[in-house]
Amino acid sequence: MSRERGTWSPSASTLNKAKAVMSAAEMSGNLYRNGLGMIASENIVSPMVQKIVASDLHGRYAEGLPGKRYYQGCDDFDTIESAGIELARSVFNAPFANIQSTSGTVSNIGALKALAKPGDEITAVSTADGGHISHARMGAVGLRDLNLSTYPWNEERMEPDIDGACDLIRSVQPKVALIGQSVFLFPTPLKEIADAAHEVGAKVMYDGAHVLGLIAGGVFQDPLREGADVMTGSSHKTFPGPQGGFLLSSSEDPTFQKKLNNAIFPGVCSSYHLHHVAGKVIALAEFEEYGESYAKDIVKNARHFAQALAAEGFDVLAESRGYTASHQVLTRHGSTDSGAGAKAAQLLEDAGIITNMNMLPGDTKALTPSGLRLGVQELTRVGMGALEMEEVARLYARVLIQGEDPSQVKKDVSELKSNFQIIRYCFNDEEQNGYLL
Repeated sequence: MSRERGTWSPSASTLNKAKAVMSAAEMSGNLYRNGLGMIASENIVSPMVQKIVASDLHGRYAEGLPGKRYYQGCDDFDTIESAGIELARSVFNAPFANIQSTSGTVSNIGALKALAKPGDEITAVSTADGGHISHARMGAVGLRDLNLSTYPWNEERMEPDIDGACDLIRSVQPKVALIGQSVFLFPTPLKEIADAAHEVGAKVMYDGAHVLGLIAGGVFQDPLREGADVMTGSSHKTFPGPQGGFLLSSSEDPTFQKKLNNAIFPGVCSSYHLHHVAGKVIALAEFEEYGESYAKDIVKNARHFAQALAAEGFDVLAESRGYTASHQVLTRHGSTDSGAGAKAAQLLEDAGIITNMNMLPGDTKALTPSGLRLGVQELTRVGMGALEMEEVARLYARVLIQGEDPSQVKKDVSELKSNFQIIRYCFNDEEQNGYLL
């Protein structure tokens, strides 16, 4: 680039690269504006959250806690974060809340830093059974150099085998008994596991990343009252805020709370993305007002969608338990490690339906799984209900069972989505400011 008379003149090549990035971002927006976003780990944010995330806060620092900063110019942000901490305590009914974490995984790393030392024992759900990668040696557990033992799994109930899990905890005597999954259909019988963990002096950590909005909405389970000492989670899945994380605790012990705060800063965060923290605060305020209704509608839609898929002929897991009690639905599309899940996900994307392939019990290869993990939280957010869940199931069947050309189905996907372009369960006037951007 050259500089003339105090202005910069970018070269054509670098400017074109920037324009290409902007174009790709707009194309991604169009994909979801015209299609059906059904990835269980995603959501959309309200226009008010979008606005504050794009504010001047995006480039600022505020290390520390409100009133105890390492930078000047933080008075206004102190007001924001203090309001967010108060709201998080209220929404999650938690004596302690830290809202600084930049993701659910970062929350997990921070929690593990506070609860265990390298070389300590930990128990968790294996990734093959639906545990998150941060619960594995490949992720946060390995980063903290913890020795991992995984719970036996009850495939029919899609939860840890409770007697086996308790026996494992009593045998291993871990420092941390970690509960939670990224494939999360039903509440975990937490009290029994927590009793066994506390019996051997272990702390109970509940990763509620996927179901945090359902927990806050009172429709899933209540981990902090069922024995969890610490609960982590993402702020952008069933809790519909910007990308980020939460760290919550049932403890009122100031020393333990300080340990948790220190685990986030300076433990795993320096700058903790003030614009996203501010977005979480707006999302918390909106959730306090509308969250219970949103959570109830998500679970209703997930159950109805699962039933509709089964009626179309799909192999939907956990039939004996009514398929799901969360936002997630699991479908199997072929034999173990067949790659049928990956093929199904691509065909659906070709039809404008965005999902993700997922390992199911029995699969061993993450890139060639047999299943799909489907989420309805984003469709619920734009106002879809039972009738639409039935229509979406028919669209799936047209692509994956009847073998229709996905490009033809895509036209009907776009037509369906065109009637659902307003973000619900938020403060914005639906007729003026609530449209998808």
